[in-house]
Amino acid sequence: MTEALKNSESKKEMLKNLLRQLHEGKDVKELKEQFRDVLIGLSPLEIPLIEQELVSEGISTREIAKMCDIHVELFRESVEGAFDVSDLPPGHPLQTLYMENNEIVKDAEMLNLLVTTLEKDGEIQNEILENLTDLVNELVKVGHTHYNREEMLIFPYIERRGITAIPNVLWFKHDEIRAGLRKLIRLLSEDPGDAWKEYIGKISRKAIDVSSALIDMVFRENNIFYPTLKVLLSEGEWKAIKQQEHQIGYYKVSPPEWVSSVKPLQPYEIYASLTPEQLINLPQEVQEILKGQIIKPDDYKVKKEGDMEFYVGFLSKQEINAIFKTLPFDITFIDSRDRVRFFSGKDRIFTRTPSIIGRKVQFCHPPRSVHIVNKILKAFKEREKDVAEFWIQMGKRKIHIIYFAVRDDSGEYLGTLEVVQDITDIKRIEGEKRLLKWNKS
Repeated sequence: MTEALKNSESKKEMLKNLLRQLHEGKDVKELKEQFRDVLIGLSPLEIPLIEQELVSEGISTREIAKMCDIHVELFRESVEGAFDVSDLPPGHPLQTLYMENNEIVKDAEMLNLLVTTLEKDGEIQNEILENLTDLVNELVKVGHTHYNREEMLIFPYIERRGITAIPNVLWFKHDEIRAGLRKLIRLLSEDPGDAWKEYIGKISRKAIDVSSALIDMVFRENNIFYPTLKVLLSEGEWKAIKQQEHQIGYYKVSPPEWVSSVKPLQPYEIYASLTPEQLINLPQEVQEILKGQIIKPDDYKVKKEGDMEFYVGFLSKQEINAIFKTLPFDITFIDSRDRVRFFSGKDRIFTRTPSIIGRKVQFCHPPRSVHIVNKILKAFKEREKDVAEFWIQMGKRKIHIIYFAVRDDSGEYLGTLEVVQDITDIKRIEGEKRLLKWNKS
C-alpha cells in the first residue's frame, strides 16, 4: 500500500475507486481516512481531471455533485499545509478569506463538472448551459469581492513593508481569472448557429482553464499568501482591514463581527521592517523570493506639516486650490445662511467673480427664478430633499446642473453645493476606452 501511494497514477486509480464506492452508497466515515491517505501529495489540479474520467465512465454529474462537499473538504485538508485558522477568532479577516476560498473551490469544481457533462450528455445540454451561465455569473463576484479586498485592503500593508513582488504576481493572476470569466460569459451569450459542436468545445476548454486557475489561486493563497499575512500583519492592521471590508463585500460568506480593543492602523501609519524572526517564519516559497533582496520599507509620510486632515486623507492648501482649479466641472458652495462662500474653476460655464463672495445667493439669480431657489433651499433645510437636478440647452451644448444638500454627521444642514458640468461630449461616448489604450489615442 505504501509503495503504491508513492505513485501518482496509483493514487489516481485509488481515488477513483473510493469515489465509486461513495457512488455505490458506502458510508463516508468508513472511507474518509483512506481518502486522506490518497490525497496526500496529489496536486489540487488533478482532482477535477479525475472527476472528468468518472463522468466519462458513466457516473452522472448529479451524483458527483453530491460528493462535492466531501472531496472539497478532503481537498482543503490536503492543501492546508502549515496554515491554520483555528486559532483565529470568528470574523477575523484572514479567517473570512479562508472560508471564502472553501466556497471558491466548491464552485470551481462544479464548473469543471458541468462542462464535462456538457460534452457528454446531449439530451440536457440546454439545461446544463443555463446552470453553467448562473454559476459563471456567481464566480464573477470572486473578482469583485475576494480578490478586490486583497488588492485594496491587504496588498498596501505588504507593499509598505517593501514586499512588492508577491502582490504584483497575485494581482496579475487575479486579472487573468477575471478576464477568463468575462470571456466565458461572452461565449455563453453567443448564438452557436449550426456550429454547435465547436461552440460546446470552446466553452468547455475555457471553463476548464478558468476552473484550474481558480483552484490554483486558492492553493497559492492558502499555502503561501495567507501564512505570510499571518506572520507579518499586526492586530491593529487587521482591525483596520475589518472596519473597511464590508464596503467591498464577501463571496458567499457572512462573517460575524470581530471586536478588538487595539487602535486600527492604516498602511501609511506603519513603518515595519522585517525582523529575523518574521523572515524565519515566512513560508519557504516567500523566503526564496526575498532571498538576496534588499527589502526597504516604504517610509513615505502622508501627512506633511501644514496639511489639512479630511474625512479620508490629507491635503495642503496649495493642493486644494490646484485640485479645484483642475476639476472638469464648476462647484459653488452656499452656506447655511444662503451666502456664497466659495466657487471653483477658471473656465466656468456661468460667470462667477470674486465680488459675489459673501453675497446672498438669491441676489445671484434673475428675479424671475428666485422663488425656485428659495423652494430648493427650504426643502434642503427642512430635510425634505437632498438633491435638485436640472439640465438645459445652451446653443449646441447640454449643461447639467445639480444641487446637493451638505450636512454634518448628525444631519444638520451646513449649506448647498452647486455642481455644473458640460455633458455634451460625455453624452456622445460609446463603447469603451480602457486605461491600457490611453497612450494609443
